[in-house]
Amino acid sequence: MKPARFDYVRAETVAHAGEILAAAGGDGKVLAGGQSLMPMINFRLVKPTVLVDINHIAGLDTIALDGGRLRLGALVRHRMTAEDGLVKAHVPVLHHAMKHVAHLTVRNRGTFCGSVCHADPAAEMPMMTLLLDGLMHTASSRGTRAVAARDFFVGSLVTALEPHEMVTAIEIDALPPGAGWGFEEFARRHGDYALASVAVVLERQGGHARNVRVATMGVGEMPARMDTVEAALEGSAMDDRALDGAVDLLRAAVAPNSDLNASADYRRHLVGALARRALADAWSRATETAQ
Repeated sequence: MKPARFDYVRAETVAHAGEILAAAGGDGKVLAGGQSLMPMINFRLVKPTVLVDINHIAGLDTIALDGGRLRLGALVRHRMTAEDGLVKAHVPVLHHAMKHVAHLTVRNRGTFCGSVCHADPAAEMPMMTLLLDGLMHTASSRGTRAVAARDFFVGSLVTALEPHEMVTAIEIDALPPGAGWGFEEFARRHGDYALASVAVVLERQGGHARNVRVATMGVGEMPARMDTVEAALEGSAMDDRALDGAVDLLRAAVAPNSDLNASADYRRHLVGALARRALADAWSRATETAQ
């Protein structure tokens, strides 16, 4: 397929990009990495009247630590995220997850923020943003705003981002000292979209789990935080009984679809097995911290 006709504009500043998007009246698209956008344009799944290239806007390609939060600009590539020392030191669960993102060619061009904005229910970055209490910073000709990850994801490939807005950066939590983490994913081949994935972070205080976070993807229309699982494990000793109960709760909470790759029942069983491994790994990595 060939794309429908569109105009191309190279934005020089965030304000310039906002002006172009506003003038497009909802028919503009932002080009950063383009690894999802360009195939969709070629297949005419989307038909923008104007493509706004933000690759030459200064200052959007940085990763910075501010207190307990890590900020990733809109032009931070997957490769940069995978290799960055701040990510490895302060968000090791994200560093590990990057190994599962597509292939080298895609990682060289695709961006962290772009993947989050694309909101594919079987992609790692939306789940990681939700797990780490992400905050999306947006800009438009009308001003700026910040949207929490829990409010950002609306459905499969659908977000709360307005047509005239662009994401300029995403903030995520850095893990506190001693925090444990786990990440498990199953795909038929390396680089394929996952049939299911689970990510966990927690702390160990007085021999009990604290500040437990559990997120899933590939088993619903969008990534999800498993609130019932988190509540059940909070304050637990993370023994076999607690893990078995958590797996049962998680399987009851997810609503996977059946497709050509796997049935809903298979995905439900799979995500439970992955969750048990991720929880056990997170607990083994956690070190005792003061209450």
